[in-house]
Amino acid sequence: MPKTILIIEDEESIQNIVKAFLEDAGYTVILANDGMEGMEQFHSHHPDLVLLDLMLPKIDGFTVCEMLRKESYIPIIMLTALDDDDSQMKGFDALADDFITKSTSMPVVVKRIEAVLRRAEKNGRIDNNVIHYKEIALDTDSFTVSVNGKNKPLTTREFEILKFFLENQGHVFSREHLLDRIWGFDYFGDAKIVNTHIKNIRRKLGVDYIETIRGVGYKIEKENQ
Repeated sequence: MPKTILIIEDEESIQNIVKAFLEDAGYTVILANDGMEGMEQFHSHHPDLVLLDLMLPKIDGFTVCEMLRKESYIPIIMLTALDDDDSQMKGFDALADDFITKSTSMPVVVKRIEAVLRRAEKNGRIDNNVIHYKEIALDTDSFTVSVNGKNKPLTTREFEILKFFLENQGHVFSREHLLDRIWGFDYFGDAKIVNTHIKNIRRKLGVDYIETIRGVGYKIEKENQ
């Protein structure tokens, strides 16, 4: 699958140029015009890398970088017209991965992005074992769930139920089907235990995407709907 790049840049002309070059290189590109929109797009699209302008309206690039670092190790490249040492040091102090001036040629920008992504993959920072759904990130390796970067402790059974729904978005499952798939065919207890677990998942996550279909069962809508 093509990797997704989030460009947080308020100058439309630069947006369009960078977007065109990255799409030609095979990337999917998401755009944001300011820091607040950038954070919203980050949570909505879960990009593989952020290309972040330093001088942004509402929230500046340094602050956006610090906010991203509080909840993610996503690769971040700062893109700016400033090329002084102080700005670059401040960017690296905010834990940006690289610093590119706007005078840099676009072919070089693309190569720098490729290099940062290669380093991130080598260091295990791009994880294909994480299932993303809106604000939710479910990590099948570390057996953890987070919402907007904040860990949400689930029991083993709750984790398995949420994982099952995220892997089968758009499908309706009855309580009996969930019992068979999650508890096993040899479970002979009360089917209402499913209701209790789903209620607990909703409460612990603080977001409610598991929909009750009256008289039928439960489902999670496909994210692209």
